[in-house]
Amino acid sequence: MNAPLTRCVIALGSNLGDRLENLRAGIDEMAAADGVDVGAVSSLYETAPVGGPDDQGPYLNAALVATTTLEAAALLGLMHRIEAARERERGVHWGPRTLDLDLLVYGDLVSDRPSLQVPHPRQHERRFVLVPVCDVAPDLVHPVLGRTMRELLSELPVEPGDLTAISDDWHRSTKVST
Repeated sequence: MNAPLTRCVIALGSNLGDRLENLRAGIDEMAAADGVDVGAVSSLYETAPVGGPDDQGPYLNAALVATTTLEAAALLGLMHRIEAARERERGVHWGPRTLDLDLLVYGDLVSDRPSLQVPHPRQHERRFVLVPVCDVAPDLVHPVLGRTMRELLSELPVEPGDLTAISDDWHRSTKVST
């Protein structure tokens, strides 16, 4: 019997090293993983860092929608292995990183365990997350708040220069299914 498919949304970010290559590699590695089918990928955005040390450079951010047969904890473990392969270090809270993969939504699962927090507890407060998410899943309903991603984004203030669209087709060289 086949495992059920679960739709998930993942945010991607990078502000160290070759940021674009880090994001492309993250998508490619997700797409190559057994049990994961990467579908839509958002446009690419450059954003100012939020929180963490003051001396960080800007981030490149994006989001993707995937379906998976993996359980949420296994998917999160895969994401952490992909980050580690890109030399992600977790020394400084909200510090700079080569690759950051955040599991934003995993079906309608709600978990507040320290090892698995879904939906992501701060996604609805962050334009740098919701703008890319709205590129790929604007009508997705937040499992806790009961509002669409588009509705959540509409409530956030726009800060001049906080988010700049870079490219619509930056991921085309990746192995994403259509």
